[in-house]
Amino acid sequence: MTMTVHVDIVSAEKEIFSGLAEMVFAPAELGEVGISPRHAPFITKLNPGEVRVKVTDKESYPFFISGGMLEVQPHLVTILADTAIRAKDIDEAAAMEAKARAEEALADKTGKIDYESAHAQLLQAIMQLRTLDRLRKRGE
Repeated sequence: MTMTVHVDIVSAEKEIFSGLAEMVFAPAELGEVGISPRHAPFITKLNPGEVRVKVTDKESYPFFISGGMLEVQPHLVTILADTAIRAKDIDEAAAMEAKARAEEALADKTGKIDYESAHAQLLQAIMQLRTLDRLRKRGE
């Protein structure tokens, strides 16, 4: 029998996923991490990007998170995300529109915008689109 780890993905709104997995991949602050059962405990910040929960060799669930925290224990992985969306539920048109708005705001040289906020919105939109692209390439 394959070893598994319990995974909980929770956003500010609701629990997105709770179940067993063979492996979890997440966009940690210092780079992507892969977590398997009995992994050494650690805590890290998460960047916007794709979290992939590999349930079996043939089945995995991709999610988009806008950032948050990851806690790893030997038999439990907890992802507390600011926002979490199943990759298949991402609204591509809305993400493209948000990307265009953020790029337009960053191009504004009048100084009337919050550049940090616009940059964060741009990064989030780009990562949503990248997550959708990866989902399509995997044929899910």
